[in-house]
Amino acid sequence: MHRIISLIASSTETICELGFQDQLVGRSHECDYPASVLQLPQCSEPKFDTKGTSLEIDQRVIATLENALSVYRVYSDKLEELQPTVIVTQDHCEVCAVSLKDVENAACEVLSSNPGIISLAPNSLEDLKTGFQQIANALDKPEAGEALVSRFESRLDVIHQKLEIVDHRPSVVCVEWIAPLMAAGNWVPEIVDIAKGNDLLGIPKAHTPRLPFEKLLKANPEKIIVMPCGWGIEKSKEELLADFERNPWHELDAVKDGEVYLTDGNQYFNRPGPRIADSAEILAEILHPTLFPPKQQNTAWQKL
Repeated sequence: MHRIISLIASSTETICELGFQDQLVGRSHECDYPASVLQLPQCSEPKFDTKGTSLEIDQRVIATLENALSVYRVYSDKLEELQPTVIVTQDHCEVCAVSLKDVENAACEVLSSNPGIISLAPNSLEDLKTGFQQIANALDKPEAGEALVSRFESRLDVIHQKLEIVDHRPSVVCVEWIAPLMAAGNWVPEIVDIAKGNDLLGIPKAHTPRLPFEKLLKANPEKIIVMPCGWGIEKSKEELLADFERNPWHELDAVKDGEVYLTDGNQYFNRPGPRIADSAEILAEILHPTLFPPKQQNTAWQKL
């Protein structure tokens, strides 16, 4: 039996999908799915106040990075108490979640259990699948990884096949942060493509830089899909409406035509785990509602 600590929400979901939930002994402050993992001891926290507007949070993150090596704190004493044999972390984004550097610093301090450290780097769909297999291999059950990859690919294939008859790809901009404005990159443009959309500003397999509003005006997409990192629908709606007062969103065709959509970015699009397949289905419902009935409307997404 392993003693696993997962310090990324997406890897916690992956570990549970692989059938190892009973071997989880600790989690990050963000791990909340499935809900049963909330009973596990929390092993990390952000060093900044996560409440406030998108601009305030952005400024706090920048200030924290200027004054510290990391924006997250790992509880090294809790790790020592839990005696993990495996710790799962990531080397993808220092702002999004606890990073490899955070874990190495904590592990170097006290950990007598000498755990194996799995570091994931999910920049693309292929990387996601590699991560599934990486975790399964480290937990001595490679066949579970192969099965999860197969299920994940099958769900994406179903979407692709249903949409083969579609001729028109609606132009889309996926918004990952509101102030400052950022478009979603990495795996998001890939699932937009699977859902037969034309992502105008996201950069596949890479972080997308800050987006001048003028660039959004010039792109003028048919649909805008809002998926801020770490936020649900209500918080995203509040922030977007506030930004309507600061920037000329009303000049965009998507706003004029009522084609702005709010999603639960925190639970779906921002987590590079098994539910990215759900995210692709959400996109298909938004982009092609005649072929994909809105099963997840009002729970995972809604029109502004």
